[in-house]
Amino acid sequence: MPQALTPQPHPPQPLSSAEFVFRHIGPRPDEIHAMLGTLGLASLDALTRATVPADIRLDRPLHLPAPCTEAEALRRLRALADSNRVHRSFMGMGYSECLTPSVIQRNILENPGWYTQYTPYQAEISQGRLEGLLNFQTLVAELTGLDVANASMLDESTAAAEAMMMFHRLKQGEGRNCFLIADDCHPQTIEVVQTRARALGIETRVEATGAMPFGPDVFGVLLQYPNTYGAIHDYAPLAQHAHLSGALVAVAADLLALAILKPPGEFGADAAIGSAQRFGVPLSFGGPHAAFFATRDTFKRQLPGRLVGVSKDSRGKPALRLSLGTREQHIRREKATSNICTAQALLANMASAYAVYHGPEGLRGIALELRSLAQALAEGARQLGLRVEGCPRFDTVRIEHPDAAAVLRRAADAQCNLRLIHTGSLGISLGEGTTPSDLETLLGVLHGESRLPFQIQELVKRARSENPWPESLVRQSPFLTHPVFHRHRSETEMLRYLKRLEARDLSMTTSMIPLGSCTMKLNATTEMMPVTWPGFSQLHPFAPADQTRGYRELFENLSAWLSEITGFPAISLQPNAGSQGEYAGLLAVREWHRNRGEPHRTVCLIPLSAHGTNPASAVMAGFRVVPVACDVQGNIDLLDLRAKAGQHAAQLGAIMVTYPSTHGVFETTMRELCEIVHQHGGQVYLDGANLNAQVGLCRPADMGADVCHLNLHKTFCIPHGGGGPGMGPIGVARHLAPFLPGHTVVAPDEMARGGAVSAAPWGSASLLPISWSYIAMMGAEGLRQATQVAILNANYIAHRLKDHFPVLYAGPGGWVAHECILDLRPFKSVTVEDVAKRLMDYGFHAPTISWPVAGTMMIEPTESEPREELDRFCDSLIAIRAEIEEIETGKSDPADNVLKNAPHTADMIAAETWNHPYSRMRAAYPKPWLLEFKYWPPVGRVDNVFGDRNLVCTCAGMEAYGA
Repeated sequence: MPQALTPQPHPPQPLSSAEFVFRHIGPRPDEIHAMLGTLGLASLDALTRATVPADIRLDRPLHLPAPCTEAEALRRLRALADSNRVHRSFMGMGYSECLTPSVIQRNILENPGWYTQYTPYQAEISQGRLEGLLNFQTLVAELTGLDVANASMLDESTAAAEAMMMFHRLKQGEGRNCFLIADDCHPQTIEVVQTRARALGIETRVEATGAMPFGPDVFGVLLQYPNTYGAIHDYAPLAQHAHLSGALVAVAADLLALAILKPPGEFGADAAIGSAQRFGVPLSFGGPHAAFFATRDTFKRQLPGRLVGVSKDSRGKPALRLSLGTREQHIRREKATSNICTAQALLANMASAYAVYHGPEGLRGIALELRSLAQALAEGARQLGLRVEGCPRFDTVRIEHPDAAAVLRRAADAQCNLRLIHTGSLGISLGEGTTPSDLETLLGVLHGESRLPFQIQELVKRARSENPWPESLVRQSPFLTHPVFHRHRSETEMLRYLKRLEARDLSMTTSMIPLGSCTMKLNATTEMMPVTWPGFSQLHPFAPADQTRGYRELFENLSAWLSEITGFPAISLQPNAGSQGEYAGLLAVREWHRNRGEPHRTVCLIPLSAHGTNPASAVMAGFRVVPVACDVQGNIDLLDLRAKAGQHAAQLGAIMVTYPSTHGVFETTMRELCEIVHQHGGQVYLDGANLNAQVGLCRPADMGADVCHLNLHKTFCIPHGGGGPGMGPIGVARHLAPFLPGHTVVAPDEMARGGAVSAAPWGSASLLPISWSYIAMMGAEGLRQATQVAILNANYIAHRLKDHFPVLYAGPGGWVAHECILDLRPFKSVTVEDVAKRLMDYGFHAPTISWPVAGTMMIEPTESEPREELDRFCDSLIAIRAEIEEIETGKSDPADNVLKNAPHTADMIAAETWNHPYSRMRAAYPKPWLLEFKYWPPVGRVDNVFGDRNLVCTCAGMEAYGA
């Protein structure tokens, strides 16, 4: 064990700074010793014995490789990246080569000021990323020709599944239960939609678009535009036919094509979904990428995911916020419209920045060039005597070839990947980086000879001068007319715009973000660097296996390590978010029951303290939720559990439980809980959101759990990215392994037989090097120490604050786990929201408020925060408690005080008039350290109610509101 954290009665000696654990863990060894002394403990092991129940404690070290240095981790990852062979990708299927402007790559994707932000629930300190997401919504709404778009989704395929679910809800009561899917949709999308439909009991039919059977049982249809083979069809007659039959129409559209192609909203689509990947976001072997979802204004309150809207602040000035918050899963639970609480905010902001950078004329120019190059490729193939699909096309050409296998071999020799549609048929999809020289290579591969019987430049010149589409398919309507898409053409202007947005946000680069249940820990630079290496970022998700050996080895390593950490023998890396991991795990349970002849086991027990995504995920997986009570200490009531398990024994399918509990406590009854559920035929799903308190100390499988999802964006250091990206792999017991997610595009022997839950086989694969390097650099003992210090930091905060704010729940001996809940309900003069906003004046992001208990504040400091920051945070809350006391005793005005008026902006402080009974200094600089550096909230307190009552969610709307 490294000396830094060895339990002993005297301060240990410092670790070498070459050891990563020394960098990752915030408190220094002498501070750890002092903090333990404050708690009356001699060692971290003593703290573990006090907090973690003896019957679940791991009695051996984790069997993981010895930790390596940061330099060694980078060297090993470089070797893995180099083991991947990066070929030019012309495979398409919804994934395209694109060019990421360097100013966007460096200042968003590689910038901790953007990737360490939290989800923008505290709007006043999130105005920069909210503006970027508002730009994204405007981009999507205007390109699709629909009224309202959300702030991004996980991927195109899951967005299509969400469209099906939305249509099903809208048609409830009409007796319709069939969803039609065009047979020329992308195959991964068809599978993901079918997976979702099967769990919900929805019938799906895959049909040709020319003969769609719109009977009285059909509630909706999904179309691909252009289709997976590149053809563009005029869907206006089909949409009209669908509407006349009472069905709704969803269109999976290519966002870039819509710069020149008639928008779906103009030919009758009720929803448009798709991916924004080709707007400057690397292929990344499948992700992360931002999907989009747009719909008509009539359906806006059924829109899944998050929606950024315009409201006003305390002075009546425009301010942005997340709108229609009642759709959020932690509020609506089993009535939620979906369980998607993780979007792809970082990638949506990249896509919106790409649109800002290029503007409408730039996007149109890129789209026109792609169309011209595709036309030239098609004409060249015809002149070679090959049969070419004759439909109008955008960027993809389908070519019949008598020896497709030989073409693929020649393409591989030329380091190009083409799509084999079926024997004798090839697909070639062009991307933003495609040049006439690439066409010469591709046609040479098709021809089999180096010399072509024509000049490429002549074909391209002719194609550029032609308009190959009928007028009915050509876009006539303007888009991106707002000034934000026209102002930033030079890199100087673009750089300053991105920096202005960044400065309007509070991220981990500013201060601690102590959100309970969210684990905002260090995202080390060494962990982040490999994400953008070409060997990881430039691979198509369906590239041949012999080109992705480095990724496969990384997957094997990471799966084995996660298996050891959790105790589960089988791991799936496909789920693209924690919420999707919940869903995938529950699907495995459902399929296991079905396979055993017990499809009727559809009851899912869920404690009232559960994460809000749990009941939503259960419903999506086809379960019926039955709540289980908690006792006065916040623990699961085992008497009620026994009663509910017995009552529903014949139908019991599963229980979902969070451990440590959502109340921040290591409950002592986990083994007994698992035994009760198993005795009655159910399976135990353990929500891994709080795994940061378990790693190295206990394992879910050892407690008796059957399945657990792991939030890699929490415990294993993938950043939150302002509300995504994330990854939610699942570990399962051996009997559930056959039912893990599979994938229709990947060879059967590489995947389990369950249905796909994500568009890409391994989810957002390019994020996995982050967690790989974290585990590799920490090693078994480092991970254990990190968990112990996370628990130490939480107990230290609870100890420092308990005399000022009651700690609502605690385990035996008064100990908490890795987070604690402060109870602010006794204060009648202020609300928990007042305290949250006042913390902004002190330079902090508020903890999680009013969840899981209204009127409370849940704090999770993580192991990465140093003692100085913990003390600064505690000192701020103690100072706020004194401010509350002044209000309660009448010393401060009950309505006009520092809490009710918080946060205070720079222009408030600089105003010529100051009519408040407290000083400007006290408002803005309540603590001395703020004189050295202060983050200024850009807007005053946001009026949430106004924003929902006056919903505006595009840039044009904001401009109108400002007028």
